[in-house]
Amino acid sequence: MARYDESARDAFAHDFDRDGFVLLPGHFSRSTLETWRAAFAPLLASHVDAARDQGGSGNRGPGRYYVTLPFEGEFADPSIFCDEDVLGIVERVAGPDPVMCQLATDTPVRGSDFQDWHRDTPPLFDGFVETPSFQLAVNFPLVDVNDENGSLETTRGTHRKSRDEALAGLASGEHPAERVPMRLGDVMIRDVRGLHRGTPNLTDEPRPMVVIGYSRAWYFRPEVEVQVPRDTFAALPARAKRLLRYSPQVERTPRIFDESYQRFAY
Repeated sequence: MARYDESARDAFAHDFDRDGFVLLPGHFSRSTLETWRAAFAPLLASHVDAARDQGGSGNRGPGRYYVTLPFEGEFADPSIFCDEDVLGIVERVAGPDPVMCQLATDTPVRGSDFQDWHRDTPPLFDGFVETPSFQLAVNFPLVDVNDENGSLETTRGTHRKSRDEALAGLASGEHPAERVPMRLGDVMIRDVRGLHRGTPNLTDEPRPMVVIGYSRAWYFRPEVEVQVPRDTFAALPARAKRLLRYSPQVERTPRIFDESYQRFAY
């Protein structure tokens, strides 16, 4: 059920254009996300065990894990990835008829560190003024997030600047660093070009952050995809099928993925 009317979504889109991100407080059901958290725990444990067996910690740097979620069960919930308010904002800032291109998590554990400041994608064209938004990340945590367990640190207004301009603005104070605490149920919609970094988790509990990627239909990055079981796709509502129209359909989704999406910082 939508919480915001058209004028409110317009206001979110206006703020997004200025800042590069917006927050929707308490937007998703806490009980739904608690179910996700329980289902996510064994997936993370498998990655932690695999890293330990190889003598390391983390597939995204020390103590930090990128874990793709299988598009099945609780993770294939249209009430989450087809949320009317989220899509209403996505379509205002990244164009009509987008595609869903990613379903994964970023999870720092104790032993993680500050990431380097980065953007999640390169510009469409080198040497030209940054374009309007073409790929967005919708982030929501599976636990409450604060400075102790690794809140996102980001900047406002850097999504429409080059990387070098954004870094210079960070250094000069034009675009100061800003920590973003989030409660379970909060949702962030952000342009993936905004300069940001992950911070350390200083606690003994993992801090999973879900990312659902949406992009303009013509934008494709082969290192990320959503594999959709055919029977799951057949049961989806029409809007969900439209969002996943270019996703590969498979007989069965792996529970544990070979995380090939390793180049993520630009």
